[in-house]
Amino acid sequence: MIGPDLVDVSLDDVRVPRASRKNLRLKEVQERQDRRRTFRRPERTVKTTRANQSGLGGRHLGIGLSFSGGFIALFLFWRFMIQWFDYSNPLPSLAAWTLLMATTTLALVTVQRLSARMPDWLFAAALANGSVVVVLDLAGSRGPDGSEIYPTAAAAVGSLLIALVTVRRGRDVVTSAAVLAAVLFLGAITESRPDPLTLAPELLAIGLAIMPPLFGVAIVRSFRRMAQRELDLVLVQSTVSQPQFAVGMLASEELARIDLDAETLLDDVAQGRTALPLSADKSTTASTLATQLRLHLIRGRRETWLYHAITESEFLGPSVNLHDPAGLAGLLDPPQRDALLRTIWLLISDTTRAEAAVSLSLGPIRSTHGVRARQKLRFPIELTTTGVPRRRVDPETWQAIRVVGPHIDSTRDGSLRVEIECSIHNPADA
Repeated sequence: MIGPDLVDVSLDDVRVPRASRKNLRLKEVQERQDRRRTFRRPERTVKTTRANQSGLGGRHLGIGLSFSGGFIALFLFWRFMIQWFDYSNPLPSLAAWTLLMATTTLALVTVQRLSARMPDWLFAAALANGSVVVVLDLAGSRGPDGSEIYPTAAAAVGSLLIALVTVRRGRDVVTSAAVLAAVLFLGAITESRPDPLTLAPELLAIGLAIMPPLFGVAIVRSFRRMAQRELDLVLVQSTVSQPQFAVGMLASEELARIDLDAETLLDDVAQGRTALPLSADKSTTASTLATQLRLHLIRGRRETWLYHAITESEFLGPSVNLHDPAGLAGLLDPPQRDALLRTIWLLISDTTRAEAAVSLSLGPIRSTHGVRARQKLRFPIELTTTGVPRRRVDPETWQAIRVVGPHIDSTRDGSLRVEIECSIHNPADA
């Protein structure tokens, strides 16, 4: 029975909005993935990052990982010396240790002389020598049944791999470590042993062989992500000082290319290398350059610093949606710009969820009353988050929001919504 204050609603009417919200979220996730795949970093940023990899702490990280691998190798060499008299013939294992030390030393010295780069031929040579080390040590550790000898030099090849994680791609090191583990495990299970418990030391050796390189790859990847994120923050902060409408770094590089092509064409005409009137191909080229130049000039009058900060950021681009048709972000004062940018950055970085996103909407301009009030422009900045709960928001984020202007925040479906009342000087009175 339905009372006077109740409304008869079918289940289909309830399910449709939920389904539409789910489809909308899936669409937003797909759009973020597409933006992440199509993102292109400015060339000058790429060159700066590559040129300063060692200066960003990568060299110190490589030295630390090399020392860590060296300590593991020393432990394994100590075990080799302890079981020296248990070998039926220790010469193969001794030769394996000698070759491993020589290979590691030569590889590290060569990498330093090549400015912290390891070409493919050097990596292949190191792997070939490591394979010989494994074969020699496995042959030398084959003792009589019941012996407690296990490979040491073969396991120490992992120390060689951990020293290379900063100069080679992670998948190269991981693949090499996996092959090393497979060979050691195959050698362990094919060896005849009366007591299965004698397999435990060899499993420990296998762990010492593969775990350090894997941990090293994980550490290096995390460090590079952190360094790239900090570089990304420096890049987007450089846009704060731009005028109201400006050209971004990508557009600047494109304009430089167009300018070079135009100068080349004009120089060819001036020097007589290109005859007048222009041929059909040259005319098409000149027309294309003129069209591209006009498009860039028009685009530069519509894009604000905030648009460039978001679209040229590998970190913010896929996760931030901006709606600013009037270009009001360009009217913000420098402290307000910096605070708004820090707010967006902190909201995204304070959560580890991949679906975290921020939607930013500026405007419209609201009317003001009074003589002094007319010297100000007031407009709202609506900031809506997805996947960012309020309890995860850092106190510094709220401090940055207060710099932009007074705000009202609310929570819905576990996400945060903030409306900031922004006041700026009227540019007409400047």
